[in-house]
Amino acid sequence: MPWQSLWEATQFSLSVTLPNLILLSLGLWLRYRQQVDHHFCAQASNLVFNWSLPLLMFFSIVGSDADYRSQVDMVIAGVICALILFFACEWLAKKIIPEVRDRGVFVQGVYRGNTGIVGLAFCANAYGAEGIAIGAVMTGAMTFLYNILAVITLTRSLNPGKKVQWGHMLLQMVKNPLILSILIAIVWKYFAVPVPMVLNQTGHFLASMALPLALLCAGAAFDVKSVLKVSGVSQWSSVGRLVAAPVLAVMVGKAMGLEGVQFGVLFMMSATPVAAASYVMVKAMGGNDVAAANIVGITTFGAMFSAAIGLGLMRPLGWL
Repeated sequence: MPWQSLWEATQFSLSVTLPNLILLSLGLWLRYRQQVDHHFCAQASNLVFNWSLPLLMFFSIVGSDADYRSQVDMVIAGVICALILFFACEWLAKKIIPEVRDRGVFVQGVYRGNTGIVGLAFCANAYGAEGIAIGAVMTGAMTFLYNILAVITLTRSLNPGKKVQWGHMLLQMVKNPLILSILIAIVWKYFAVPVPMVLNQTGHFLASMALPLALLCAGAAFDVKSVLKVSGVSQWSSVGRLVAAPVLAVMVGKAMGLEGVQFGVLFMMSATPVAAASYVMVKAMGGNDVAAANIVGITTFGAMFSAAIGLGLMRPLGWL
């Protein structure tokens, strides 16, 4: 019986993480074969961010029977996890990161998960349409918080004494296609507005491209050498992202009494690699973009295994 439980747990963890790893590997192989390049990835990623992923979130929420008011505890747990990681890393960075300009890179690399792509892919593989719908709510809330915390920590480390431009930052977040699609979907669902059949079919076609195309592009953009270039900043940040973040999520989730899909979504969103947007923000603000890129590379590779281990350990306990 224990061996049967172990085998079932292994099957479940692989069913969640292995499809993502295969798509990432396929993207890497396609780039190696020169069938895709960085220009293609940039254009495809733009399509995913502005159209496919927002439509995926919209139709997942509109077509789901999930009670979103019951997801408040899950979202609060996610916020608590992010804030604990943020403040703990702000304190820890002063102890272990000697270069002030690198401290924001370290902090962002620990707390900021890739909920929009890898997180939703995990949820889709584990729970299907219900997982995507509930994960979309978590993604919307965390996108707001992640961006606010990123601006704070990077401004503090890269431009000491400079005031955070709150108005500009909030305007950019309000214009975020992912957040807009989630807000529109919630209102649309509340008023029970029917979606015309033609638009529904077309929207689902575009939405179905989101996760596989995003993962292919992530794989094609993956720098294998970055995994080998382990600096102090990227090493400590990657450990925090791959180990501390999911462990903390388990602790907070159990303390708040989360179970089933809610607990599973919280864990899988916390077991993701660092968001690729973290590298973009660091580079735009003139920070250590090499360390930021290394963190993205290391955690993208490592998260598939750390998430699988976590799922495999918790599945026999009936926590997922």
